[in-house]
Formats: sequence, C-alpha cells, structure tokens
Amino acid sequence: MQKTMTGLIKEHRAPGAVLKEVPVPTIGPDEVLVKVKASSICGTDVHIYNWDEWAEKSVVTGNVFGHEFAGIVMEIGEQVENVRIGDHVSAEGHMVCGQCKACRTGNAHVCLHTRSFGINAPGCFAEYAVVKAGSIIQNDPAMPYELACLQDPLGNAVHTVLSGDIVGKSVLIVGAGLIGLMAISVAKACGAGLVMAADIHPYRLNMAHQMGADIVIDSSKTSLPQVVRDVTGGGGAEVVLEMSGHPDGIRNGFEAAACAARVSLLGIPTRDVAMDLGQIIFKGIRVEGITGRRMYETWYQMKGLLRNGNLGLDKLVTHTCSLDRFEEAFDLMKSGACGKIVFLNELTGHFEAVQDPSTPMLLHV
Repeated sequence: MQKTMTGLIKEHRAPGAVLKEVPVPTIGPDEVLVKVKASSICGTDVHIYNWDEWAEKSVVTGNVFGHEFAGIVMEIGEQVENVRIGDHVSAEGHMVCGQCKACRTGNAHVCLHTRSFGINAPGCFAEYAVVKAGSIIQNDPAMPYELACLQDPLGNAVHTVLSGDIVGKSVLIVGAGLIGLMAISVAKACGAGLVMAADIHPYRLNMAHQMGADIVIDSSKTSLPQVVRDVTGGGGAEVVLEMSGHPDGIRNGFEAAACAARVSLLGIPTRDVAMDLGQIIFKGIRVEGITGRRMYETWYQMKGLLRNGNLGLDKLVTHTCSLDRFEEAFDLMKSGACGKIVFLNELTGHFEAVQDPSTPMLLHV
C-alpha cells in the first residue's frame, strides 16, 4: 500500500487551497526524497492562493504548491552521488533543461524550458517533497530549519542587489515585503551608502527600519520621488530595487531614479503597467529584469553572506504555524501585518507570533 502524507494542494483554478491526504511522491533515479521540516510562504504563493492573472497564466493545478523549504534527505535515487541520506538540505526551485543556449552560457536562470518547483511542478507545502539531486543545496545542520528555509527568497534579494554596482551608492527599495526587507540587509552588508525603503504598511516600514534602512518612506502619505530627491540633494537614487510589482511603485521607482541609475525589477505585476518610457530613455537608466537566482553563483554569494552572520534573518520570522492553520497564515500575509510566516511540519494546531506584530513604527518620512 502506498504511503500517504498531508499536503496543501492548489486543487482548483480559483482562490484558496485544500489540505488533504495525498500519496508520498516516489523518486526517480536522479532525485531525492526530502522530509520537509520547515517551509515558508512567499509572495508568489500569495499570488497562487489569491489566483490572480499571473497565477492563471503560470500555475499548474492539482499540485502541492510552495517552494521555500528546509529538510532532511530520506531517500536517494540510484544515480545520485552528490547527496546522502541524512543531509540537511534546501533546493534551487528552477529546474532547467541544461541544453539550451541560455543554460550553456551561464544564464540557466532564464532557461526557456524551466519548470518551477511549487508552480508548475509539485512543491513543498507537505510532509515530503521530491527534488532533483542537481538542485540540492547543502545546509549547515546547525542552522535552524525556520531560517534555512528562507534561503530561496534571500537568493532573490542577493541577485537583485548584486545585479550591478552597489558599493557607496544611494539605494531605494520600493516595497518592503519579505524580499525587500532582505534586500535592505544585503545592500548594507555589501557596502551600499544611503539605503531608503518605501512601502504603505506601517508594520512593514517598522521592519524595514529594524533591518537597517537609513530612511523609511510611507509612499501613501507623501510623494516618494520628491522625498528621494530631497534626501539625495536633488539627484535621485543611484540604484532602485523594485520589489512591489505595483504599477504605482514601478512608476515611482523610475521617477525617483537618478540619471544613469540602475533599476532592477523583481516585483511581479498582476496586470499591464503603463509607463512613460521617456523616464528611461532621457535619464539613461539601465533596467535589469530579475528572476530567481543565478544558478548557482547567487547561492555561493548568499552562503558567504550567511557565513558572516550579519544579515539578521531571525528578525524576519514573525510567526510560525502548522500547515493545518494555512488559512489564517495566508490571511495574515495578505494583511501585510507580518514578516515571514513559517510552517513547521512537526506541529499541529499551532499558530504563534514569535515577534511582536504591534511594534510601533520607529522612523517615518
């Protein structure tokens, strides 16, 4: 009889999800079975849960979703040589062909044949997950699972920050969601000068201050481009990291950018964005589209930053819960009144605020 497990399934092409018993997945010769110890909710998972236009175009239903995890290897396929049973691991979520021009020229992160873990392939919001051995990332066993599962989004932040020169630059981060918050810490660790963060949620702005932003800006109450020009002596931000995906955030980011600035776009718009391209052309702005992580350069950069121990990831986990409390978790994510929410698979009926979500904003422009 095939073993079963509890999994959070995107069963229908509509808002919501279903927690149900499903078969424990079987592994192929080049795959490993991981017992998931912790997984975390990403902004992409909220897109999937809400079922917006991006999800309609991108997501295969009937699968377990979720893609940020940490766990222990339980089984390995007969061809696997780089992983051992008992290893503490996470994984790169992009499964690429390895044969196309992008893959063979160091750009596998934009492989046209990519399958994405938890999006169009089964993911990790479950007791077990199957992962290609080539995608496995080894973790230090001393690293807590609830922090180890944050490496996938941390890689997004590292890739975005380091997609151009950052040392000594004035940096504006638009959208203090979880990857935006990580980008603050990464930018500071990598030698950025002035770091500004903008959002509309007071709770997220307070977290941005705690993660090291020099200035936080409530863009619902003031003109973001004007504030940025004021604090940069009229020049604007030399680096803009757009993490919100909101049309207003994108437009404000380009308007706040300095001449010859770099603008890196990570946020996923859920609809078309009308833009004045003159902002880009006449200011000589360089635009970087960011997807995932560079495989596997970003992972090595990230591991080096983690080794220094100054990223403060522990400040980001504000709530832990069991998978059966997923509805509360997604409702809280949608409210914006939280940091990272981590599912802990060893627990049931659990929902805990591990950091005070009511802390007042400490700095405001």
